[in-house]
Amino acid sequence: MESINILTFFVLAVFVGFEVVAKVSSTLHTPLMSGANAIHGIILVGAIIVAGHAETAGLLILALLAVLMATVNLVGGFVVTDRMLEMFSGAKKPSEGAKK
Repeated sequence: MESINILTFFVLAVFVGFEVVAKVSSTLHTPLMSGANAIHGIILVGAIIVAGHAETAGLLILALLAVLMATVNLVGGFVVTDRMLEMFSGAKKPSEGAKK
């Protein structure tokens, strides 16, 4: 019965996450990435806690998969945020020594 509850929460979390991300317009995506990265960090900590408390091999595998996916999502979010911020920074100005 507990496995069904865990699976239900997982499916609902996937559905809600997909719906929330799909509703964000592309112009708001970059400013929201820092907040999303903080949320992904919390998810990673939660997945690590669940992995530490797993009692069966199936739950441990699922928890470690969650840790892996949360880590990839967190690192990817920071990489995308960094690249988007570079796009908004504009062209680099030449230094004073290069003008002469």
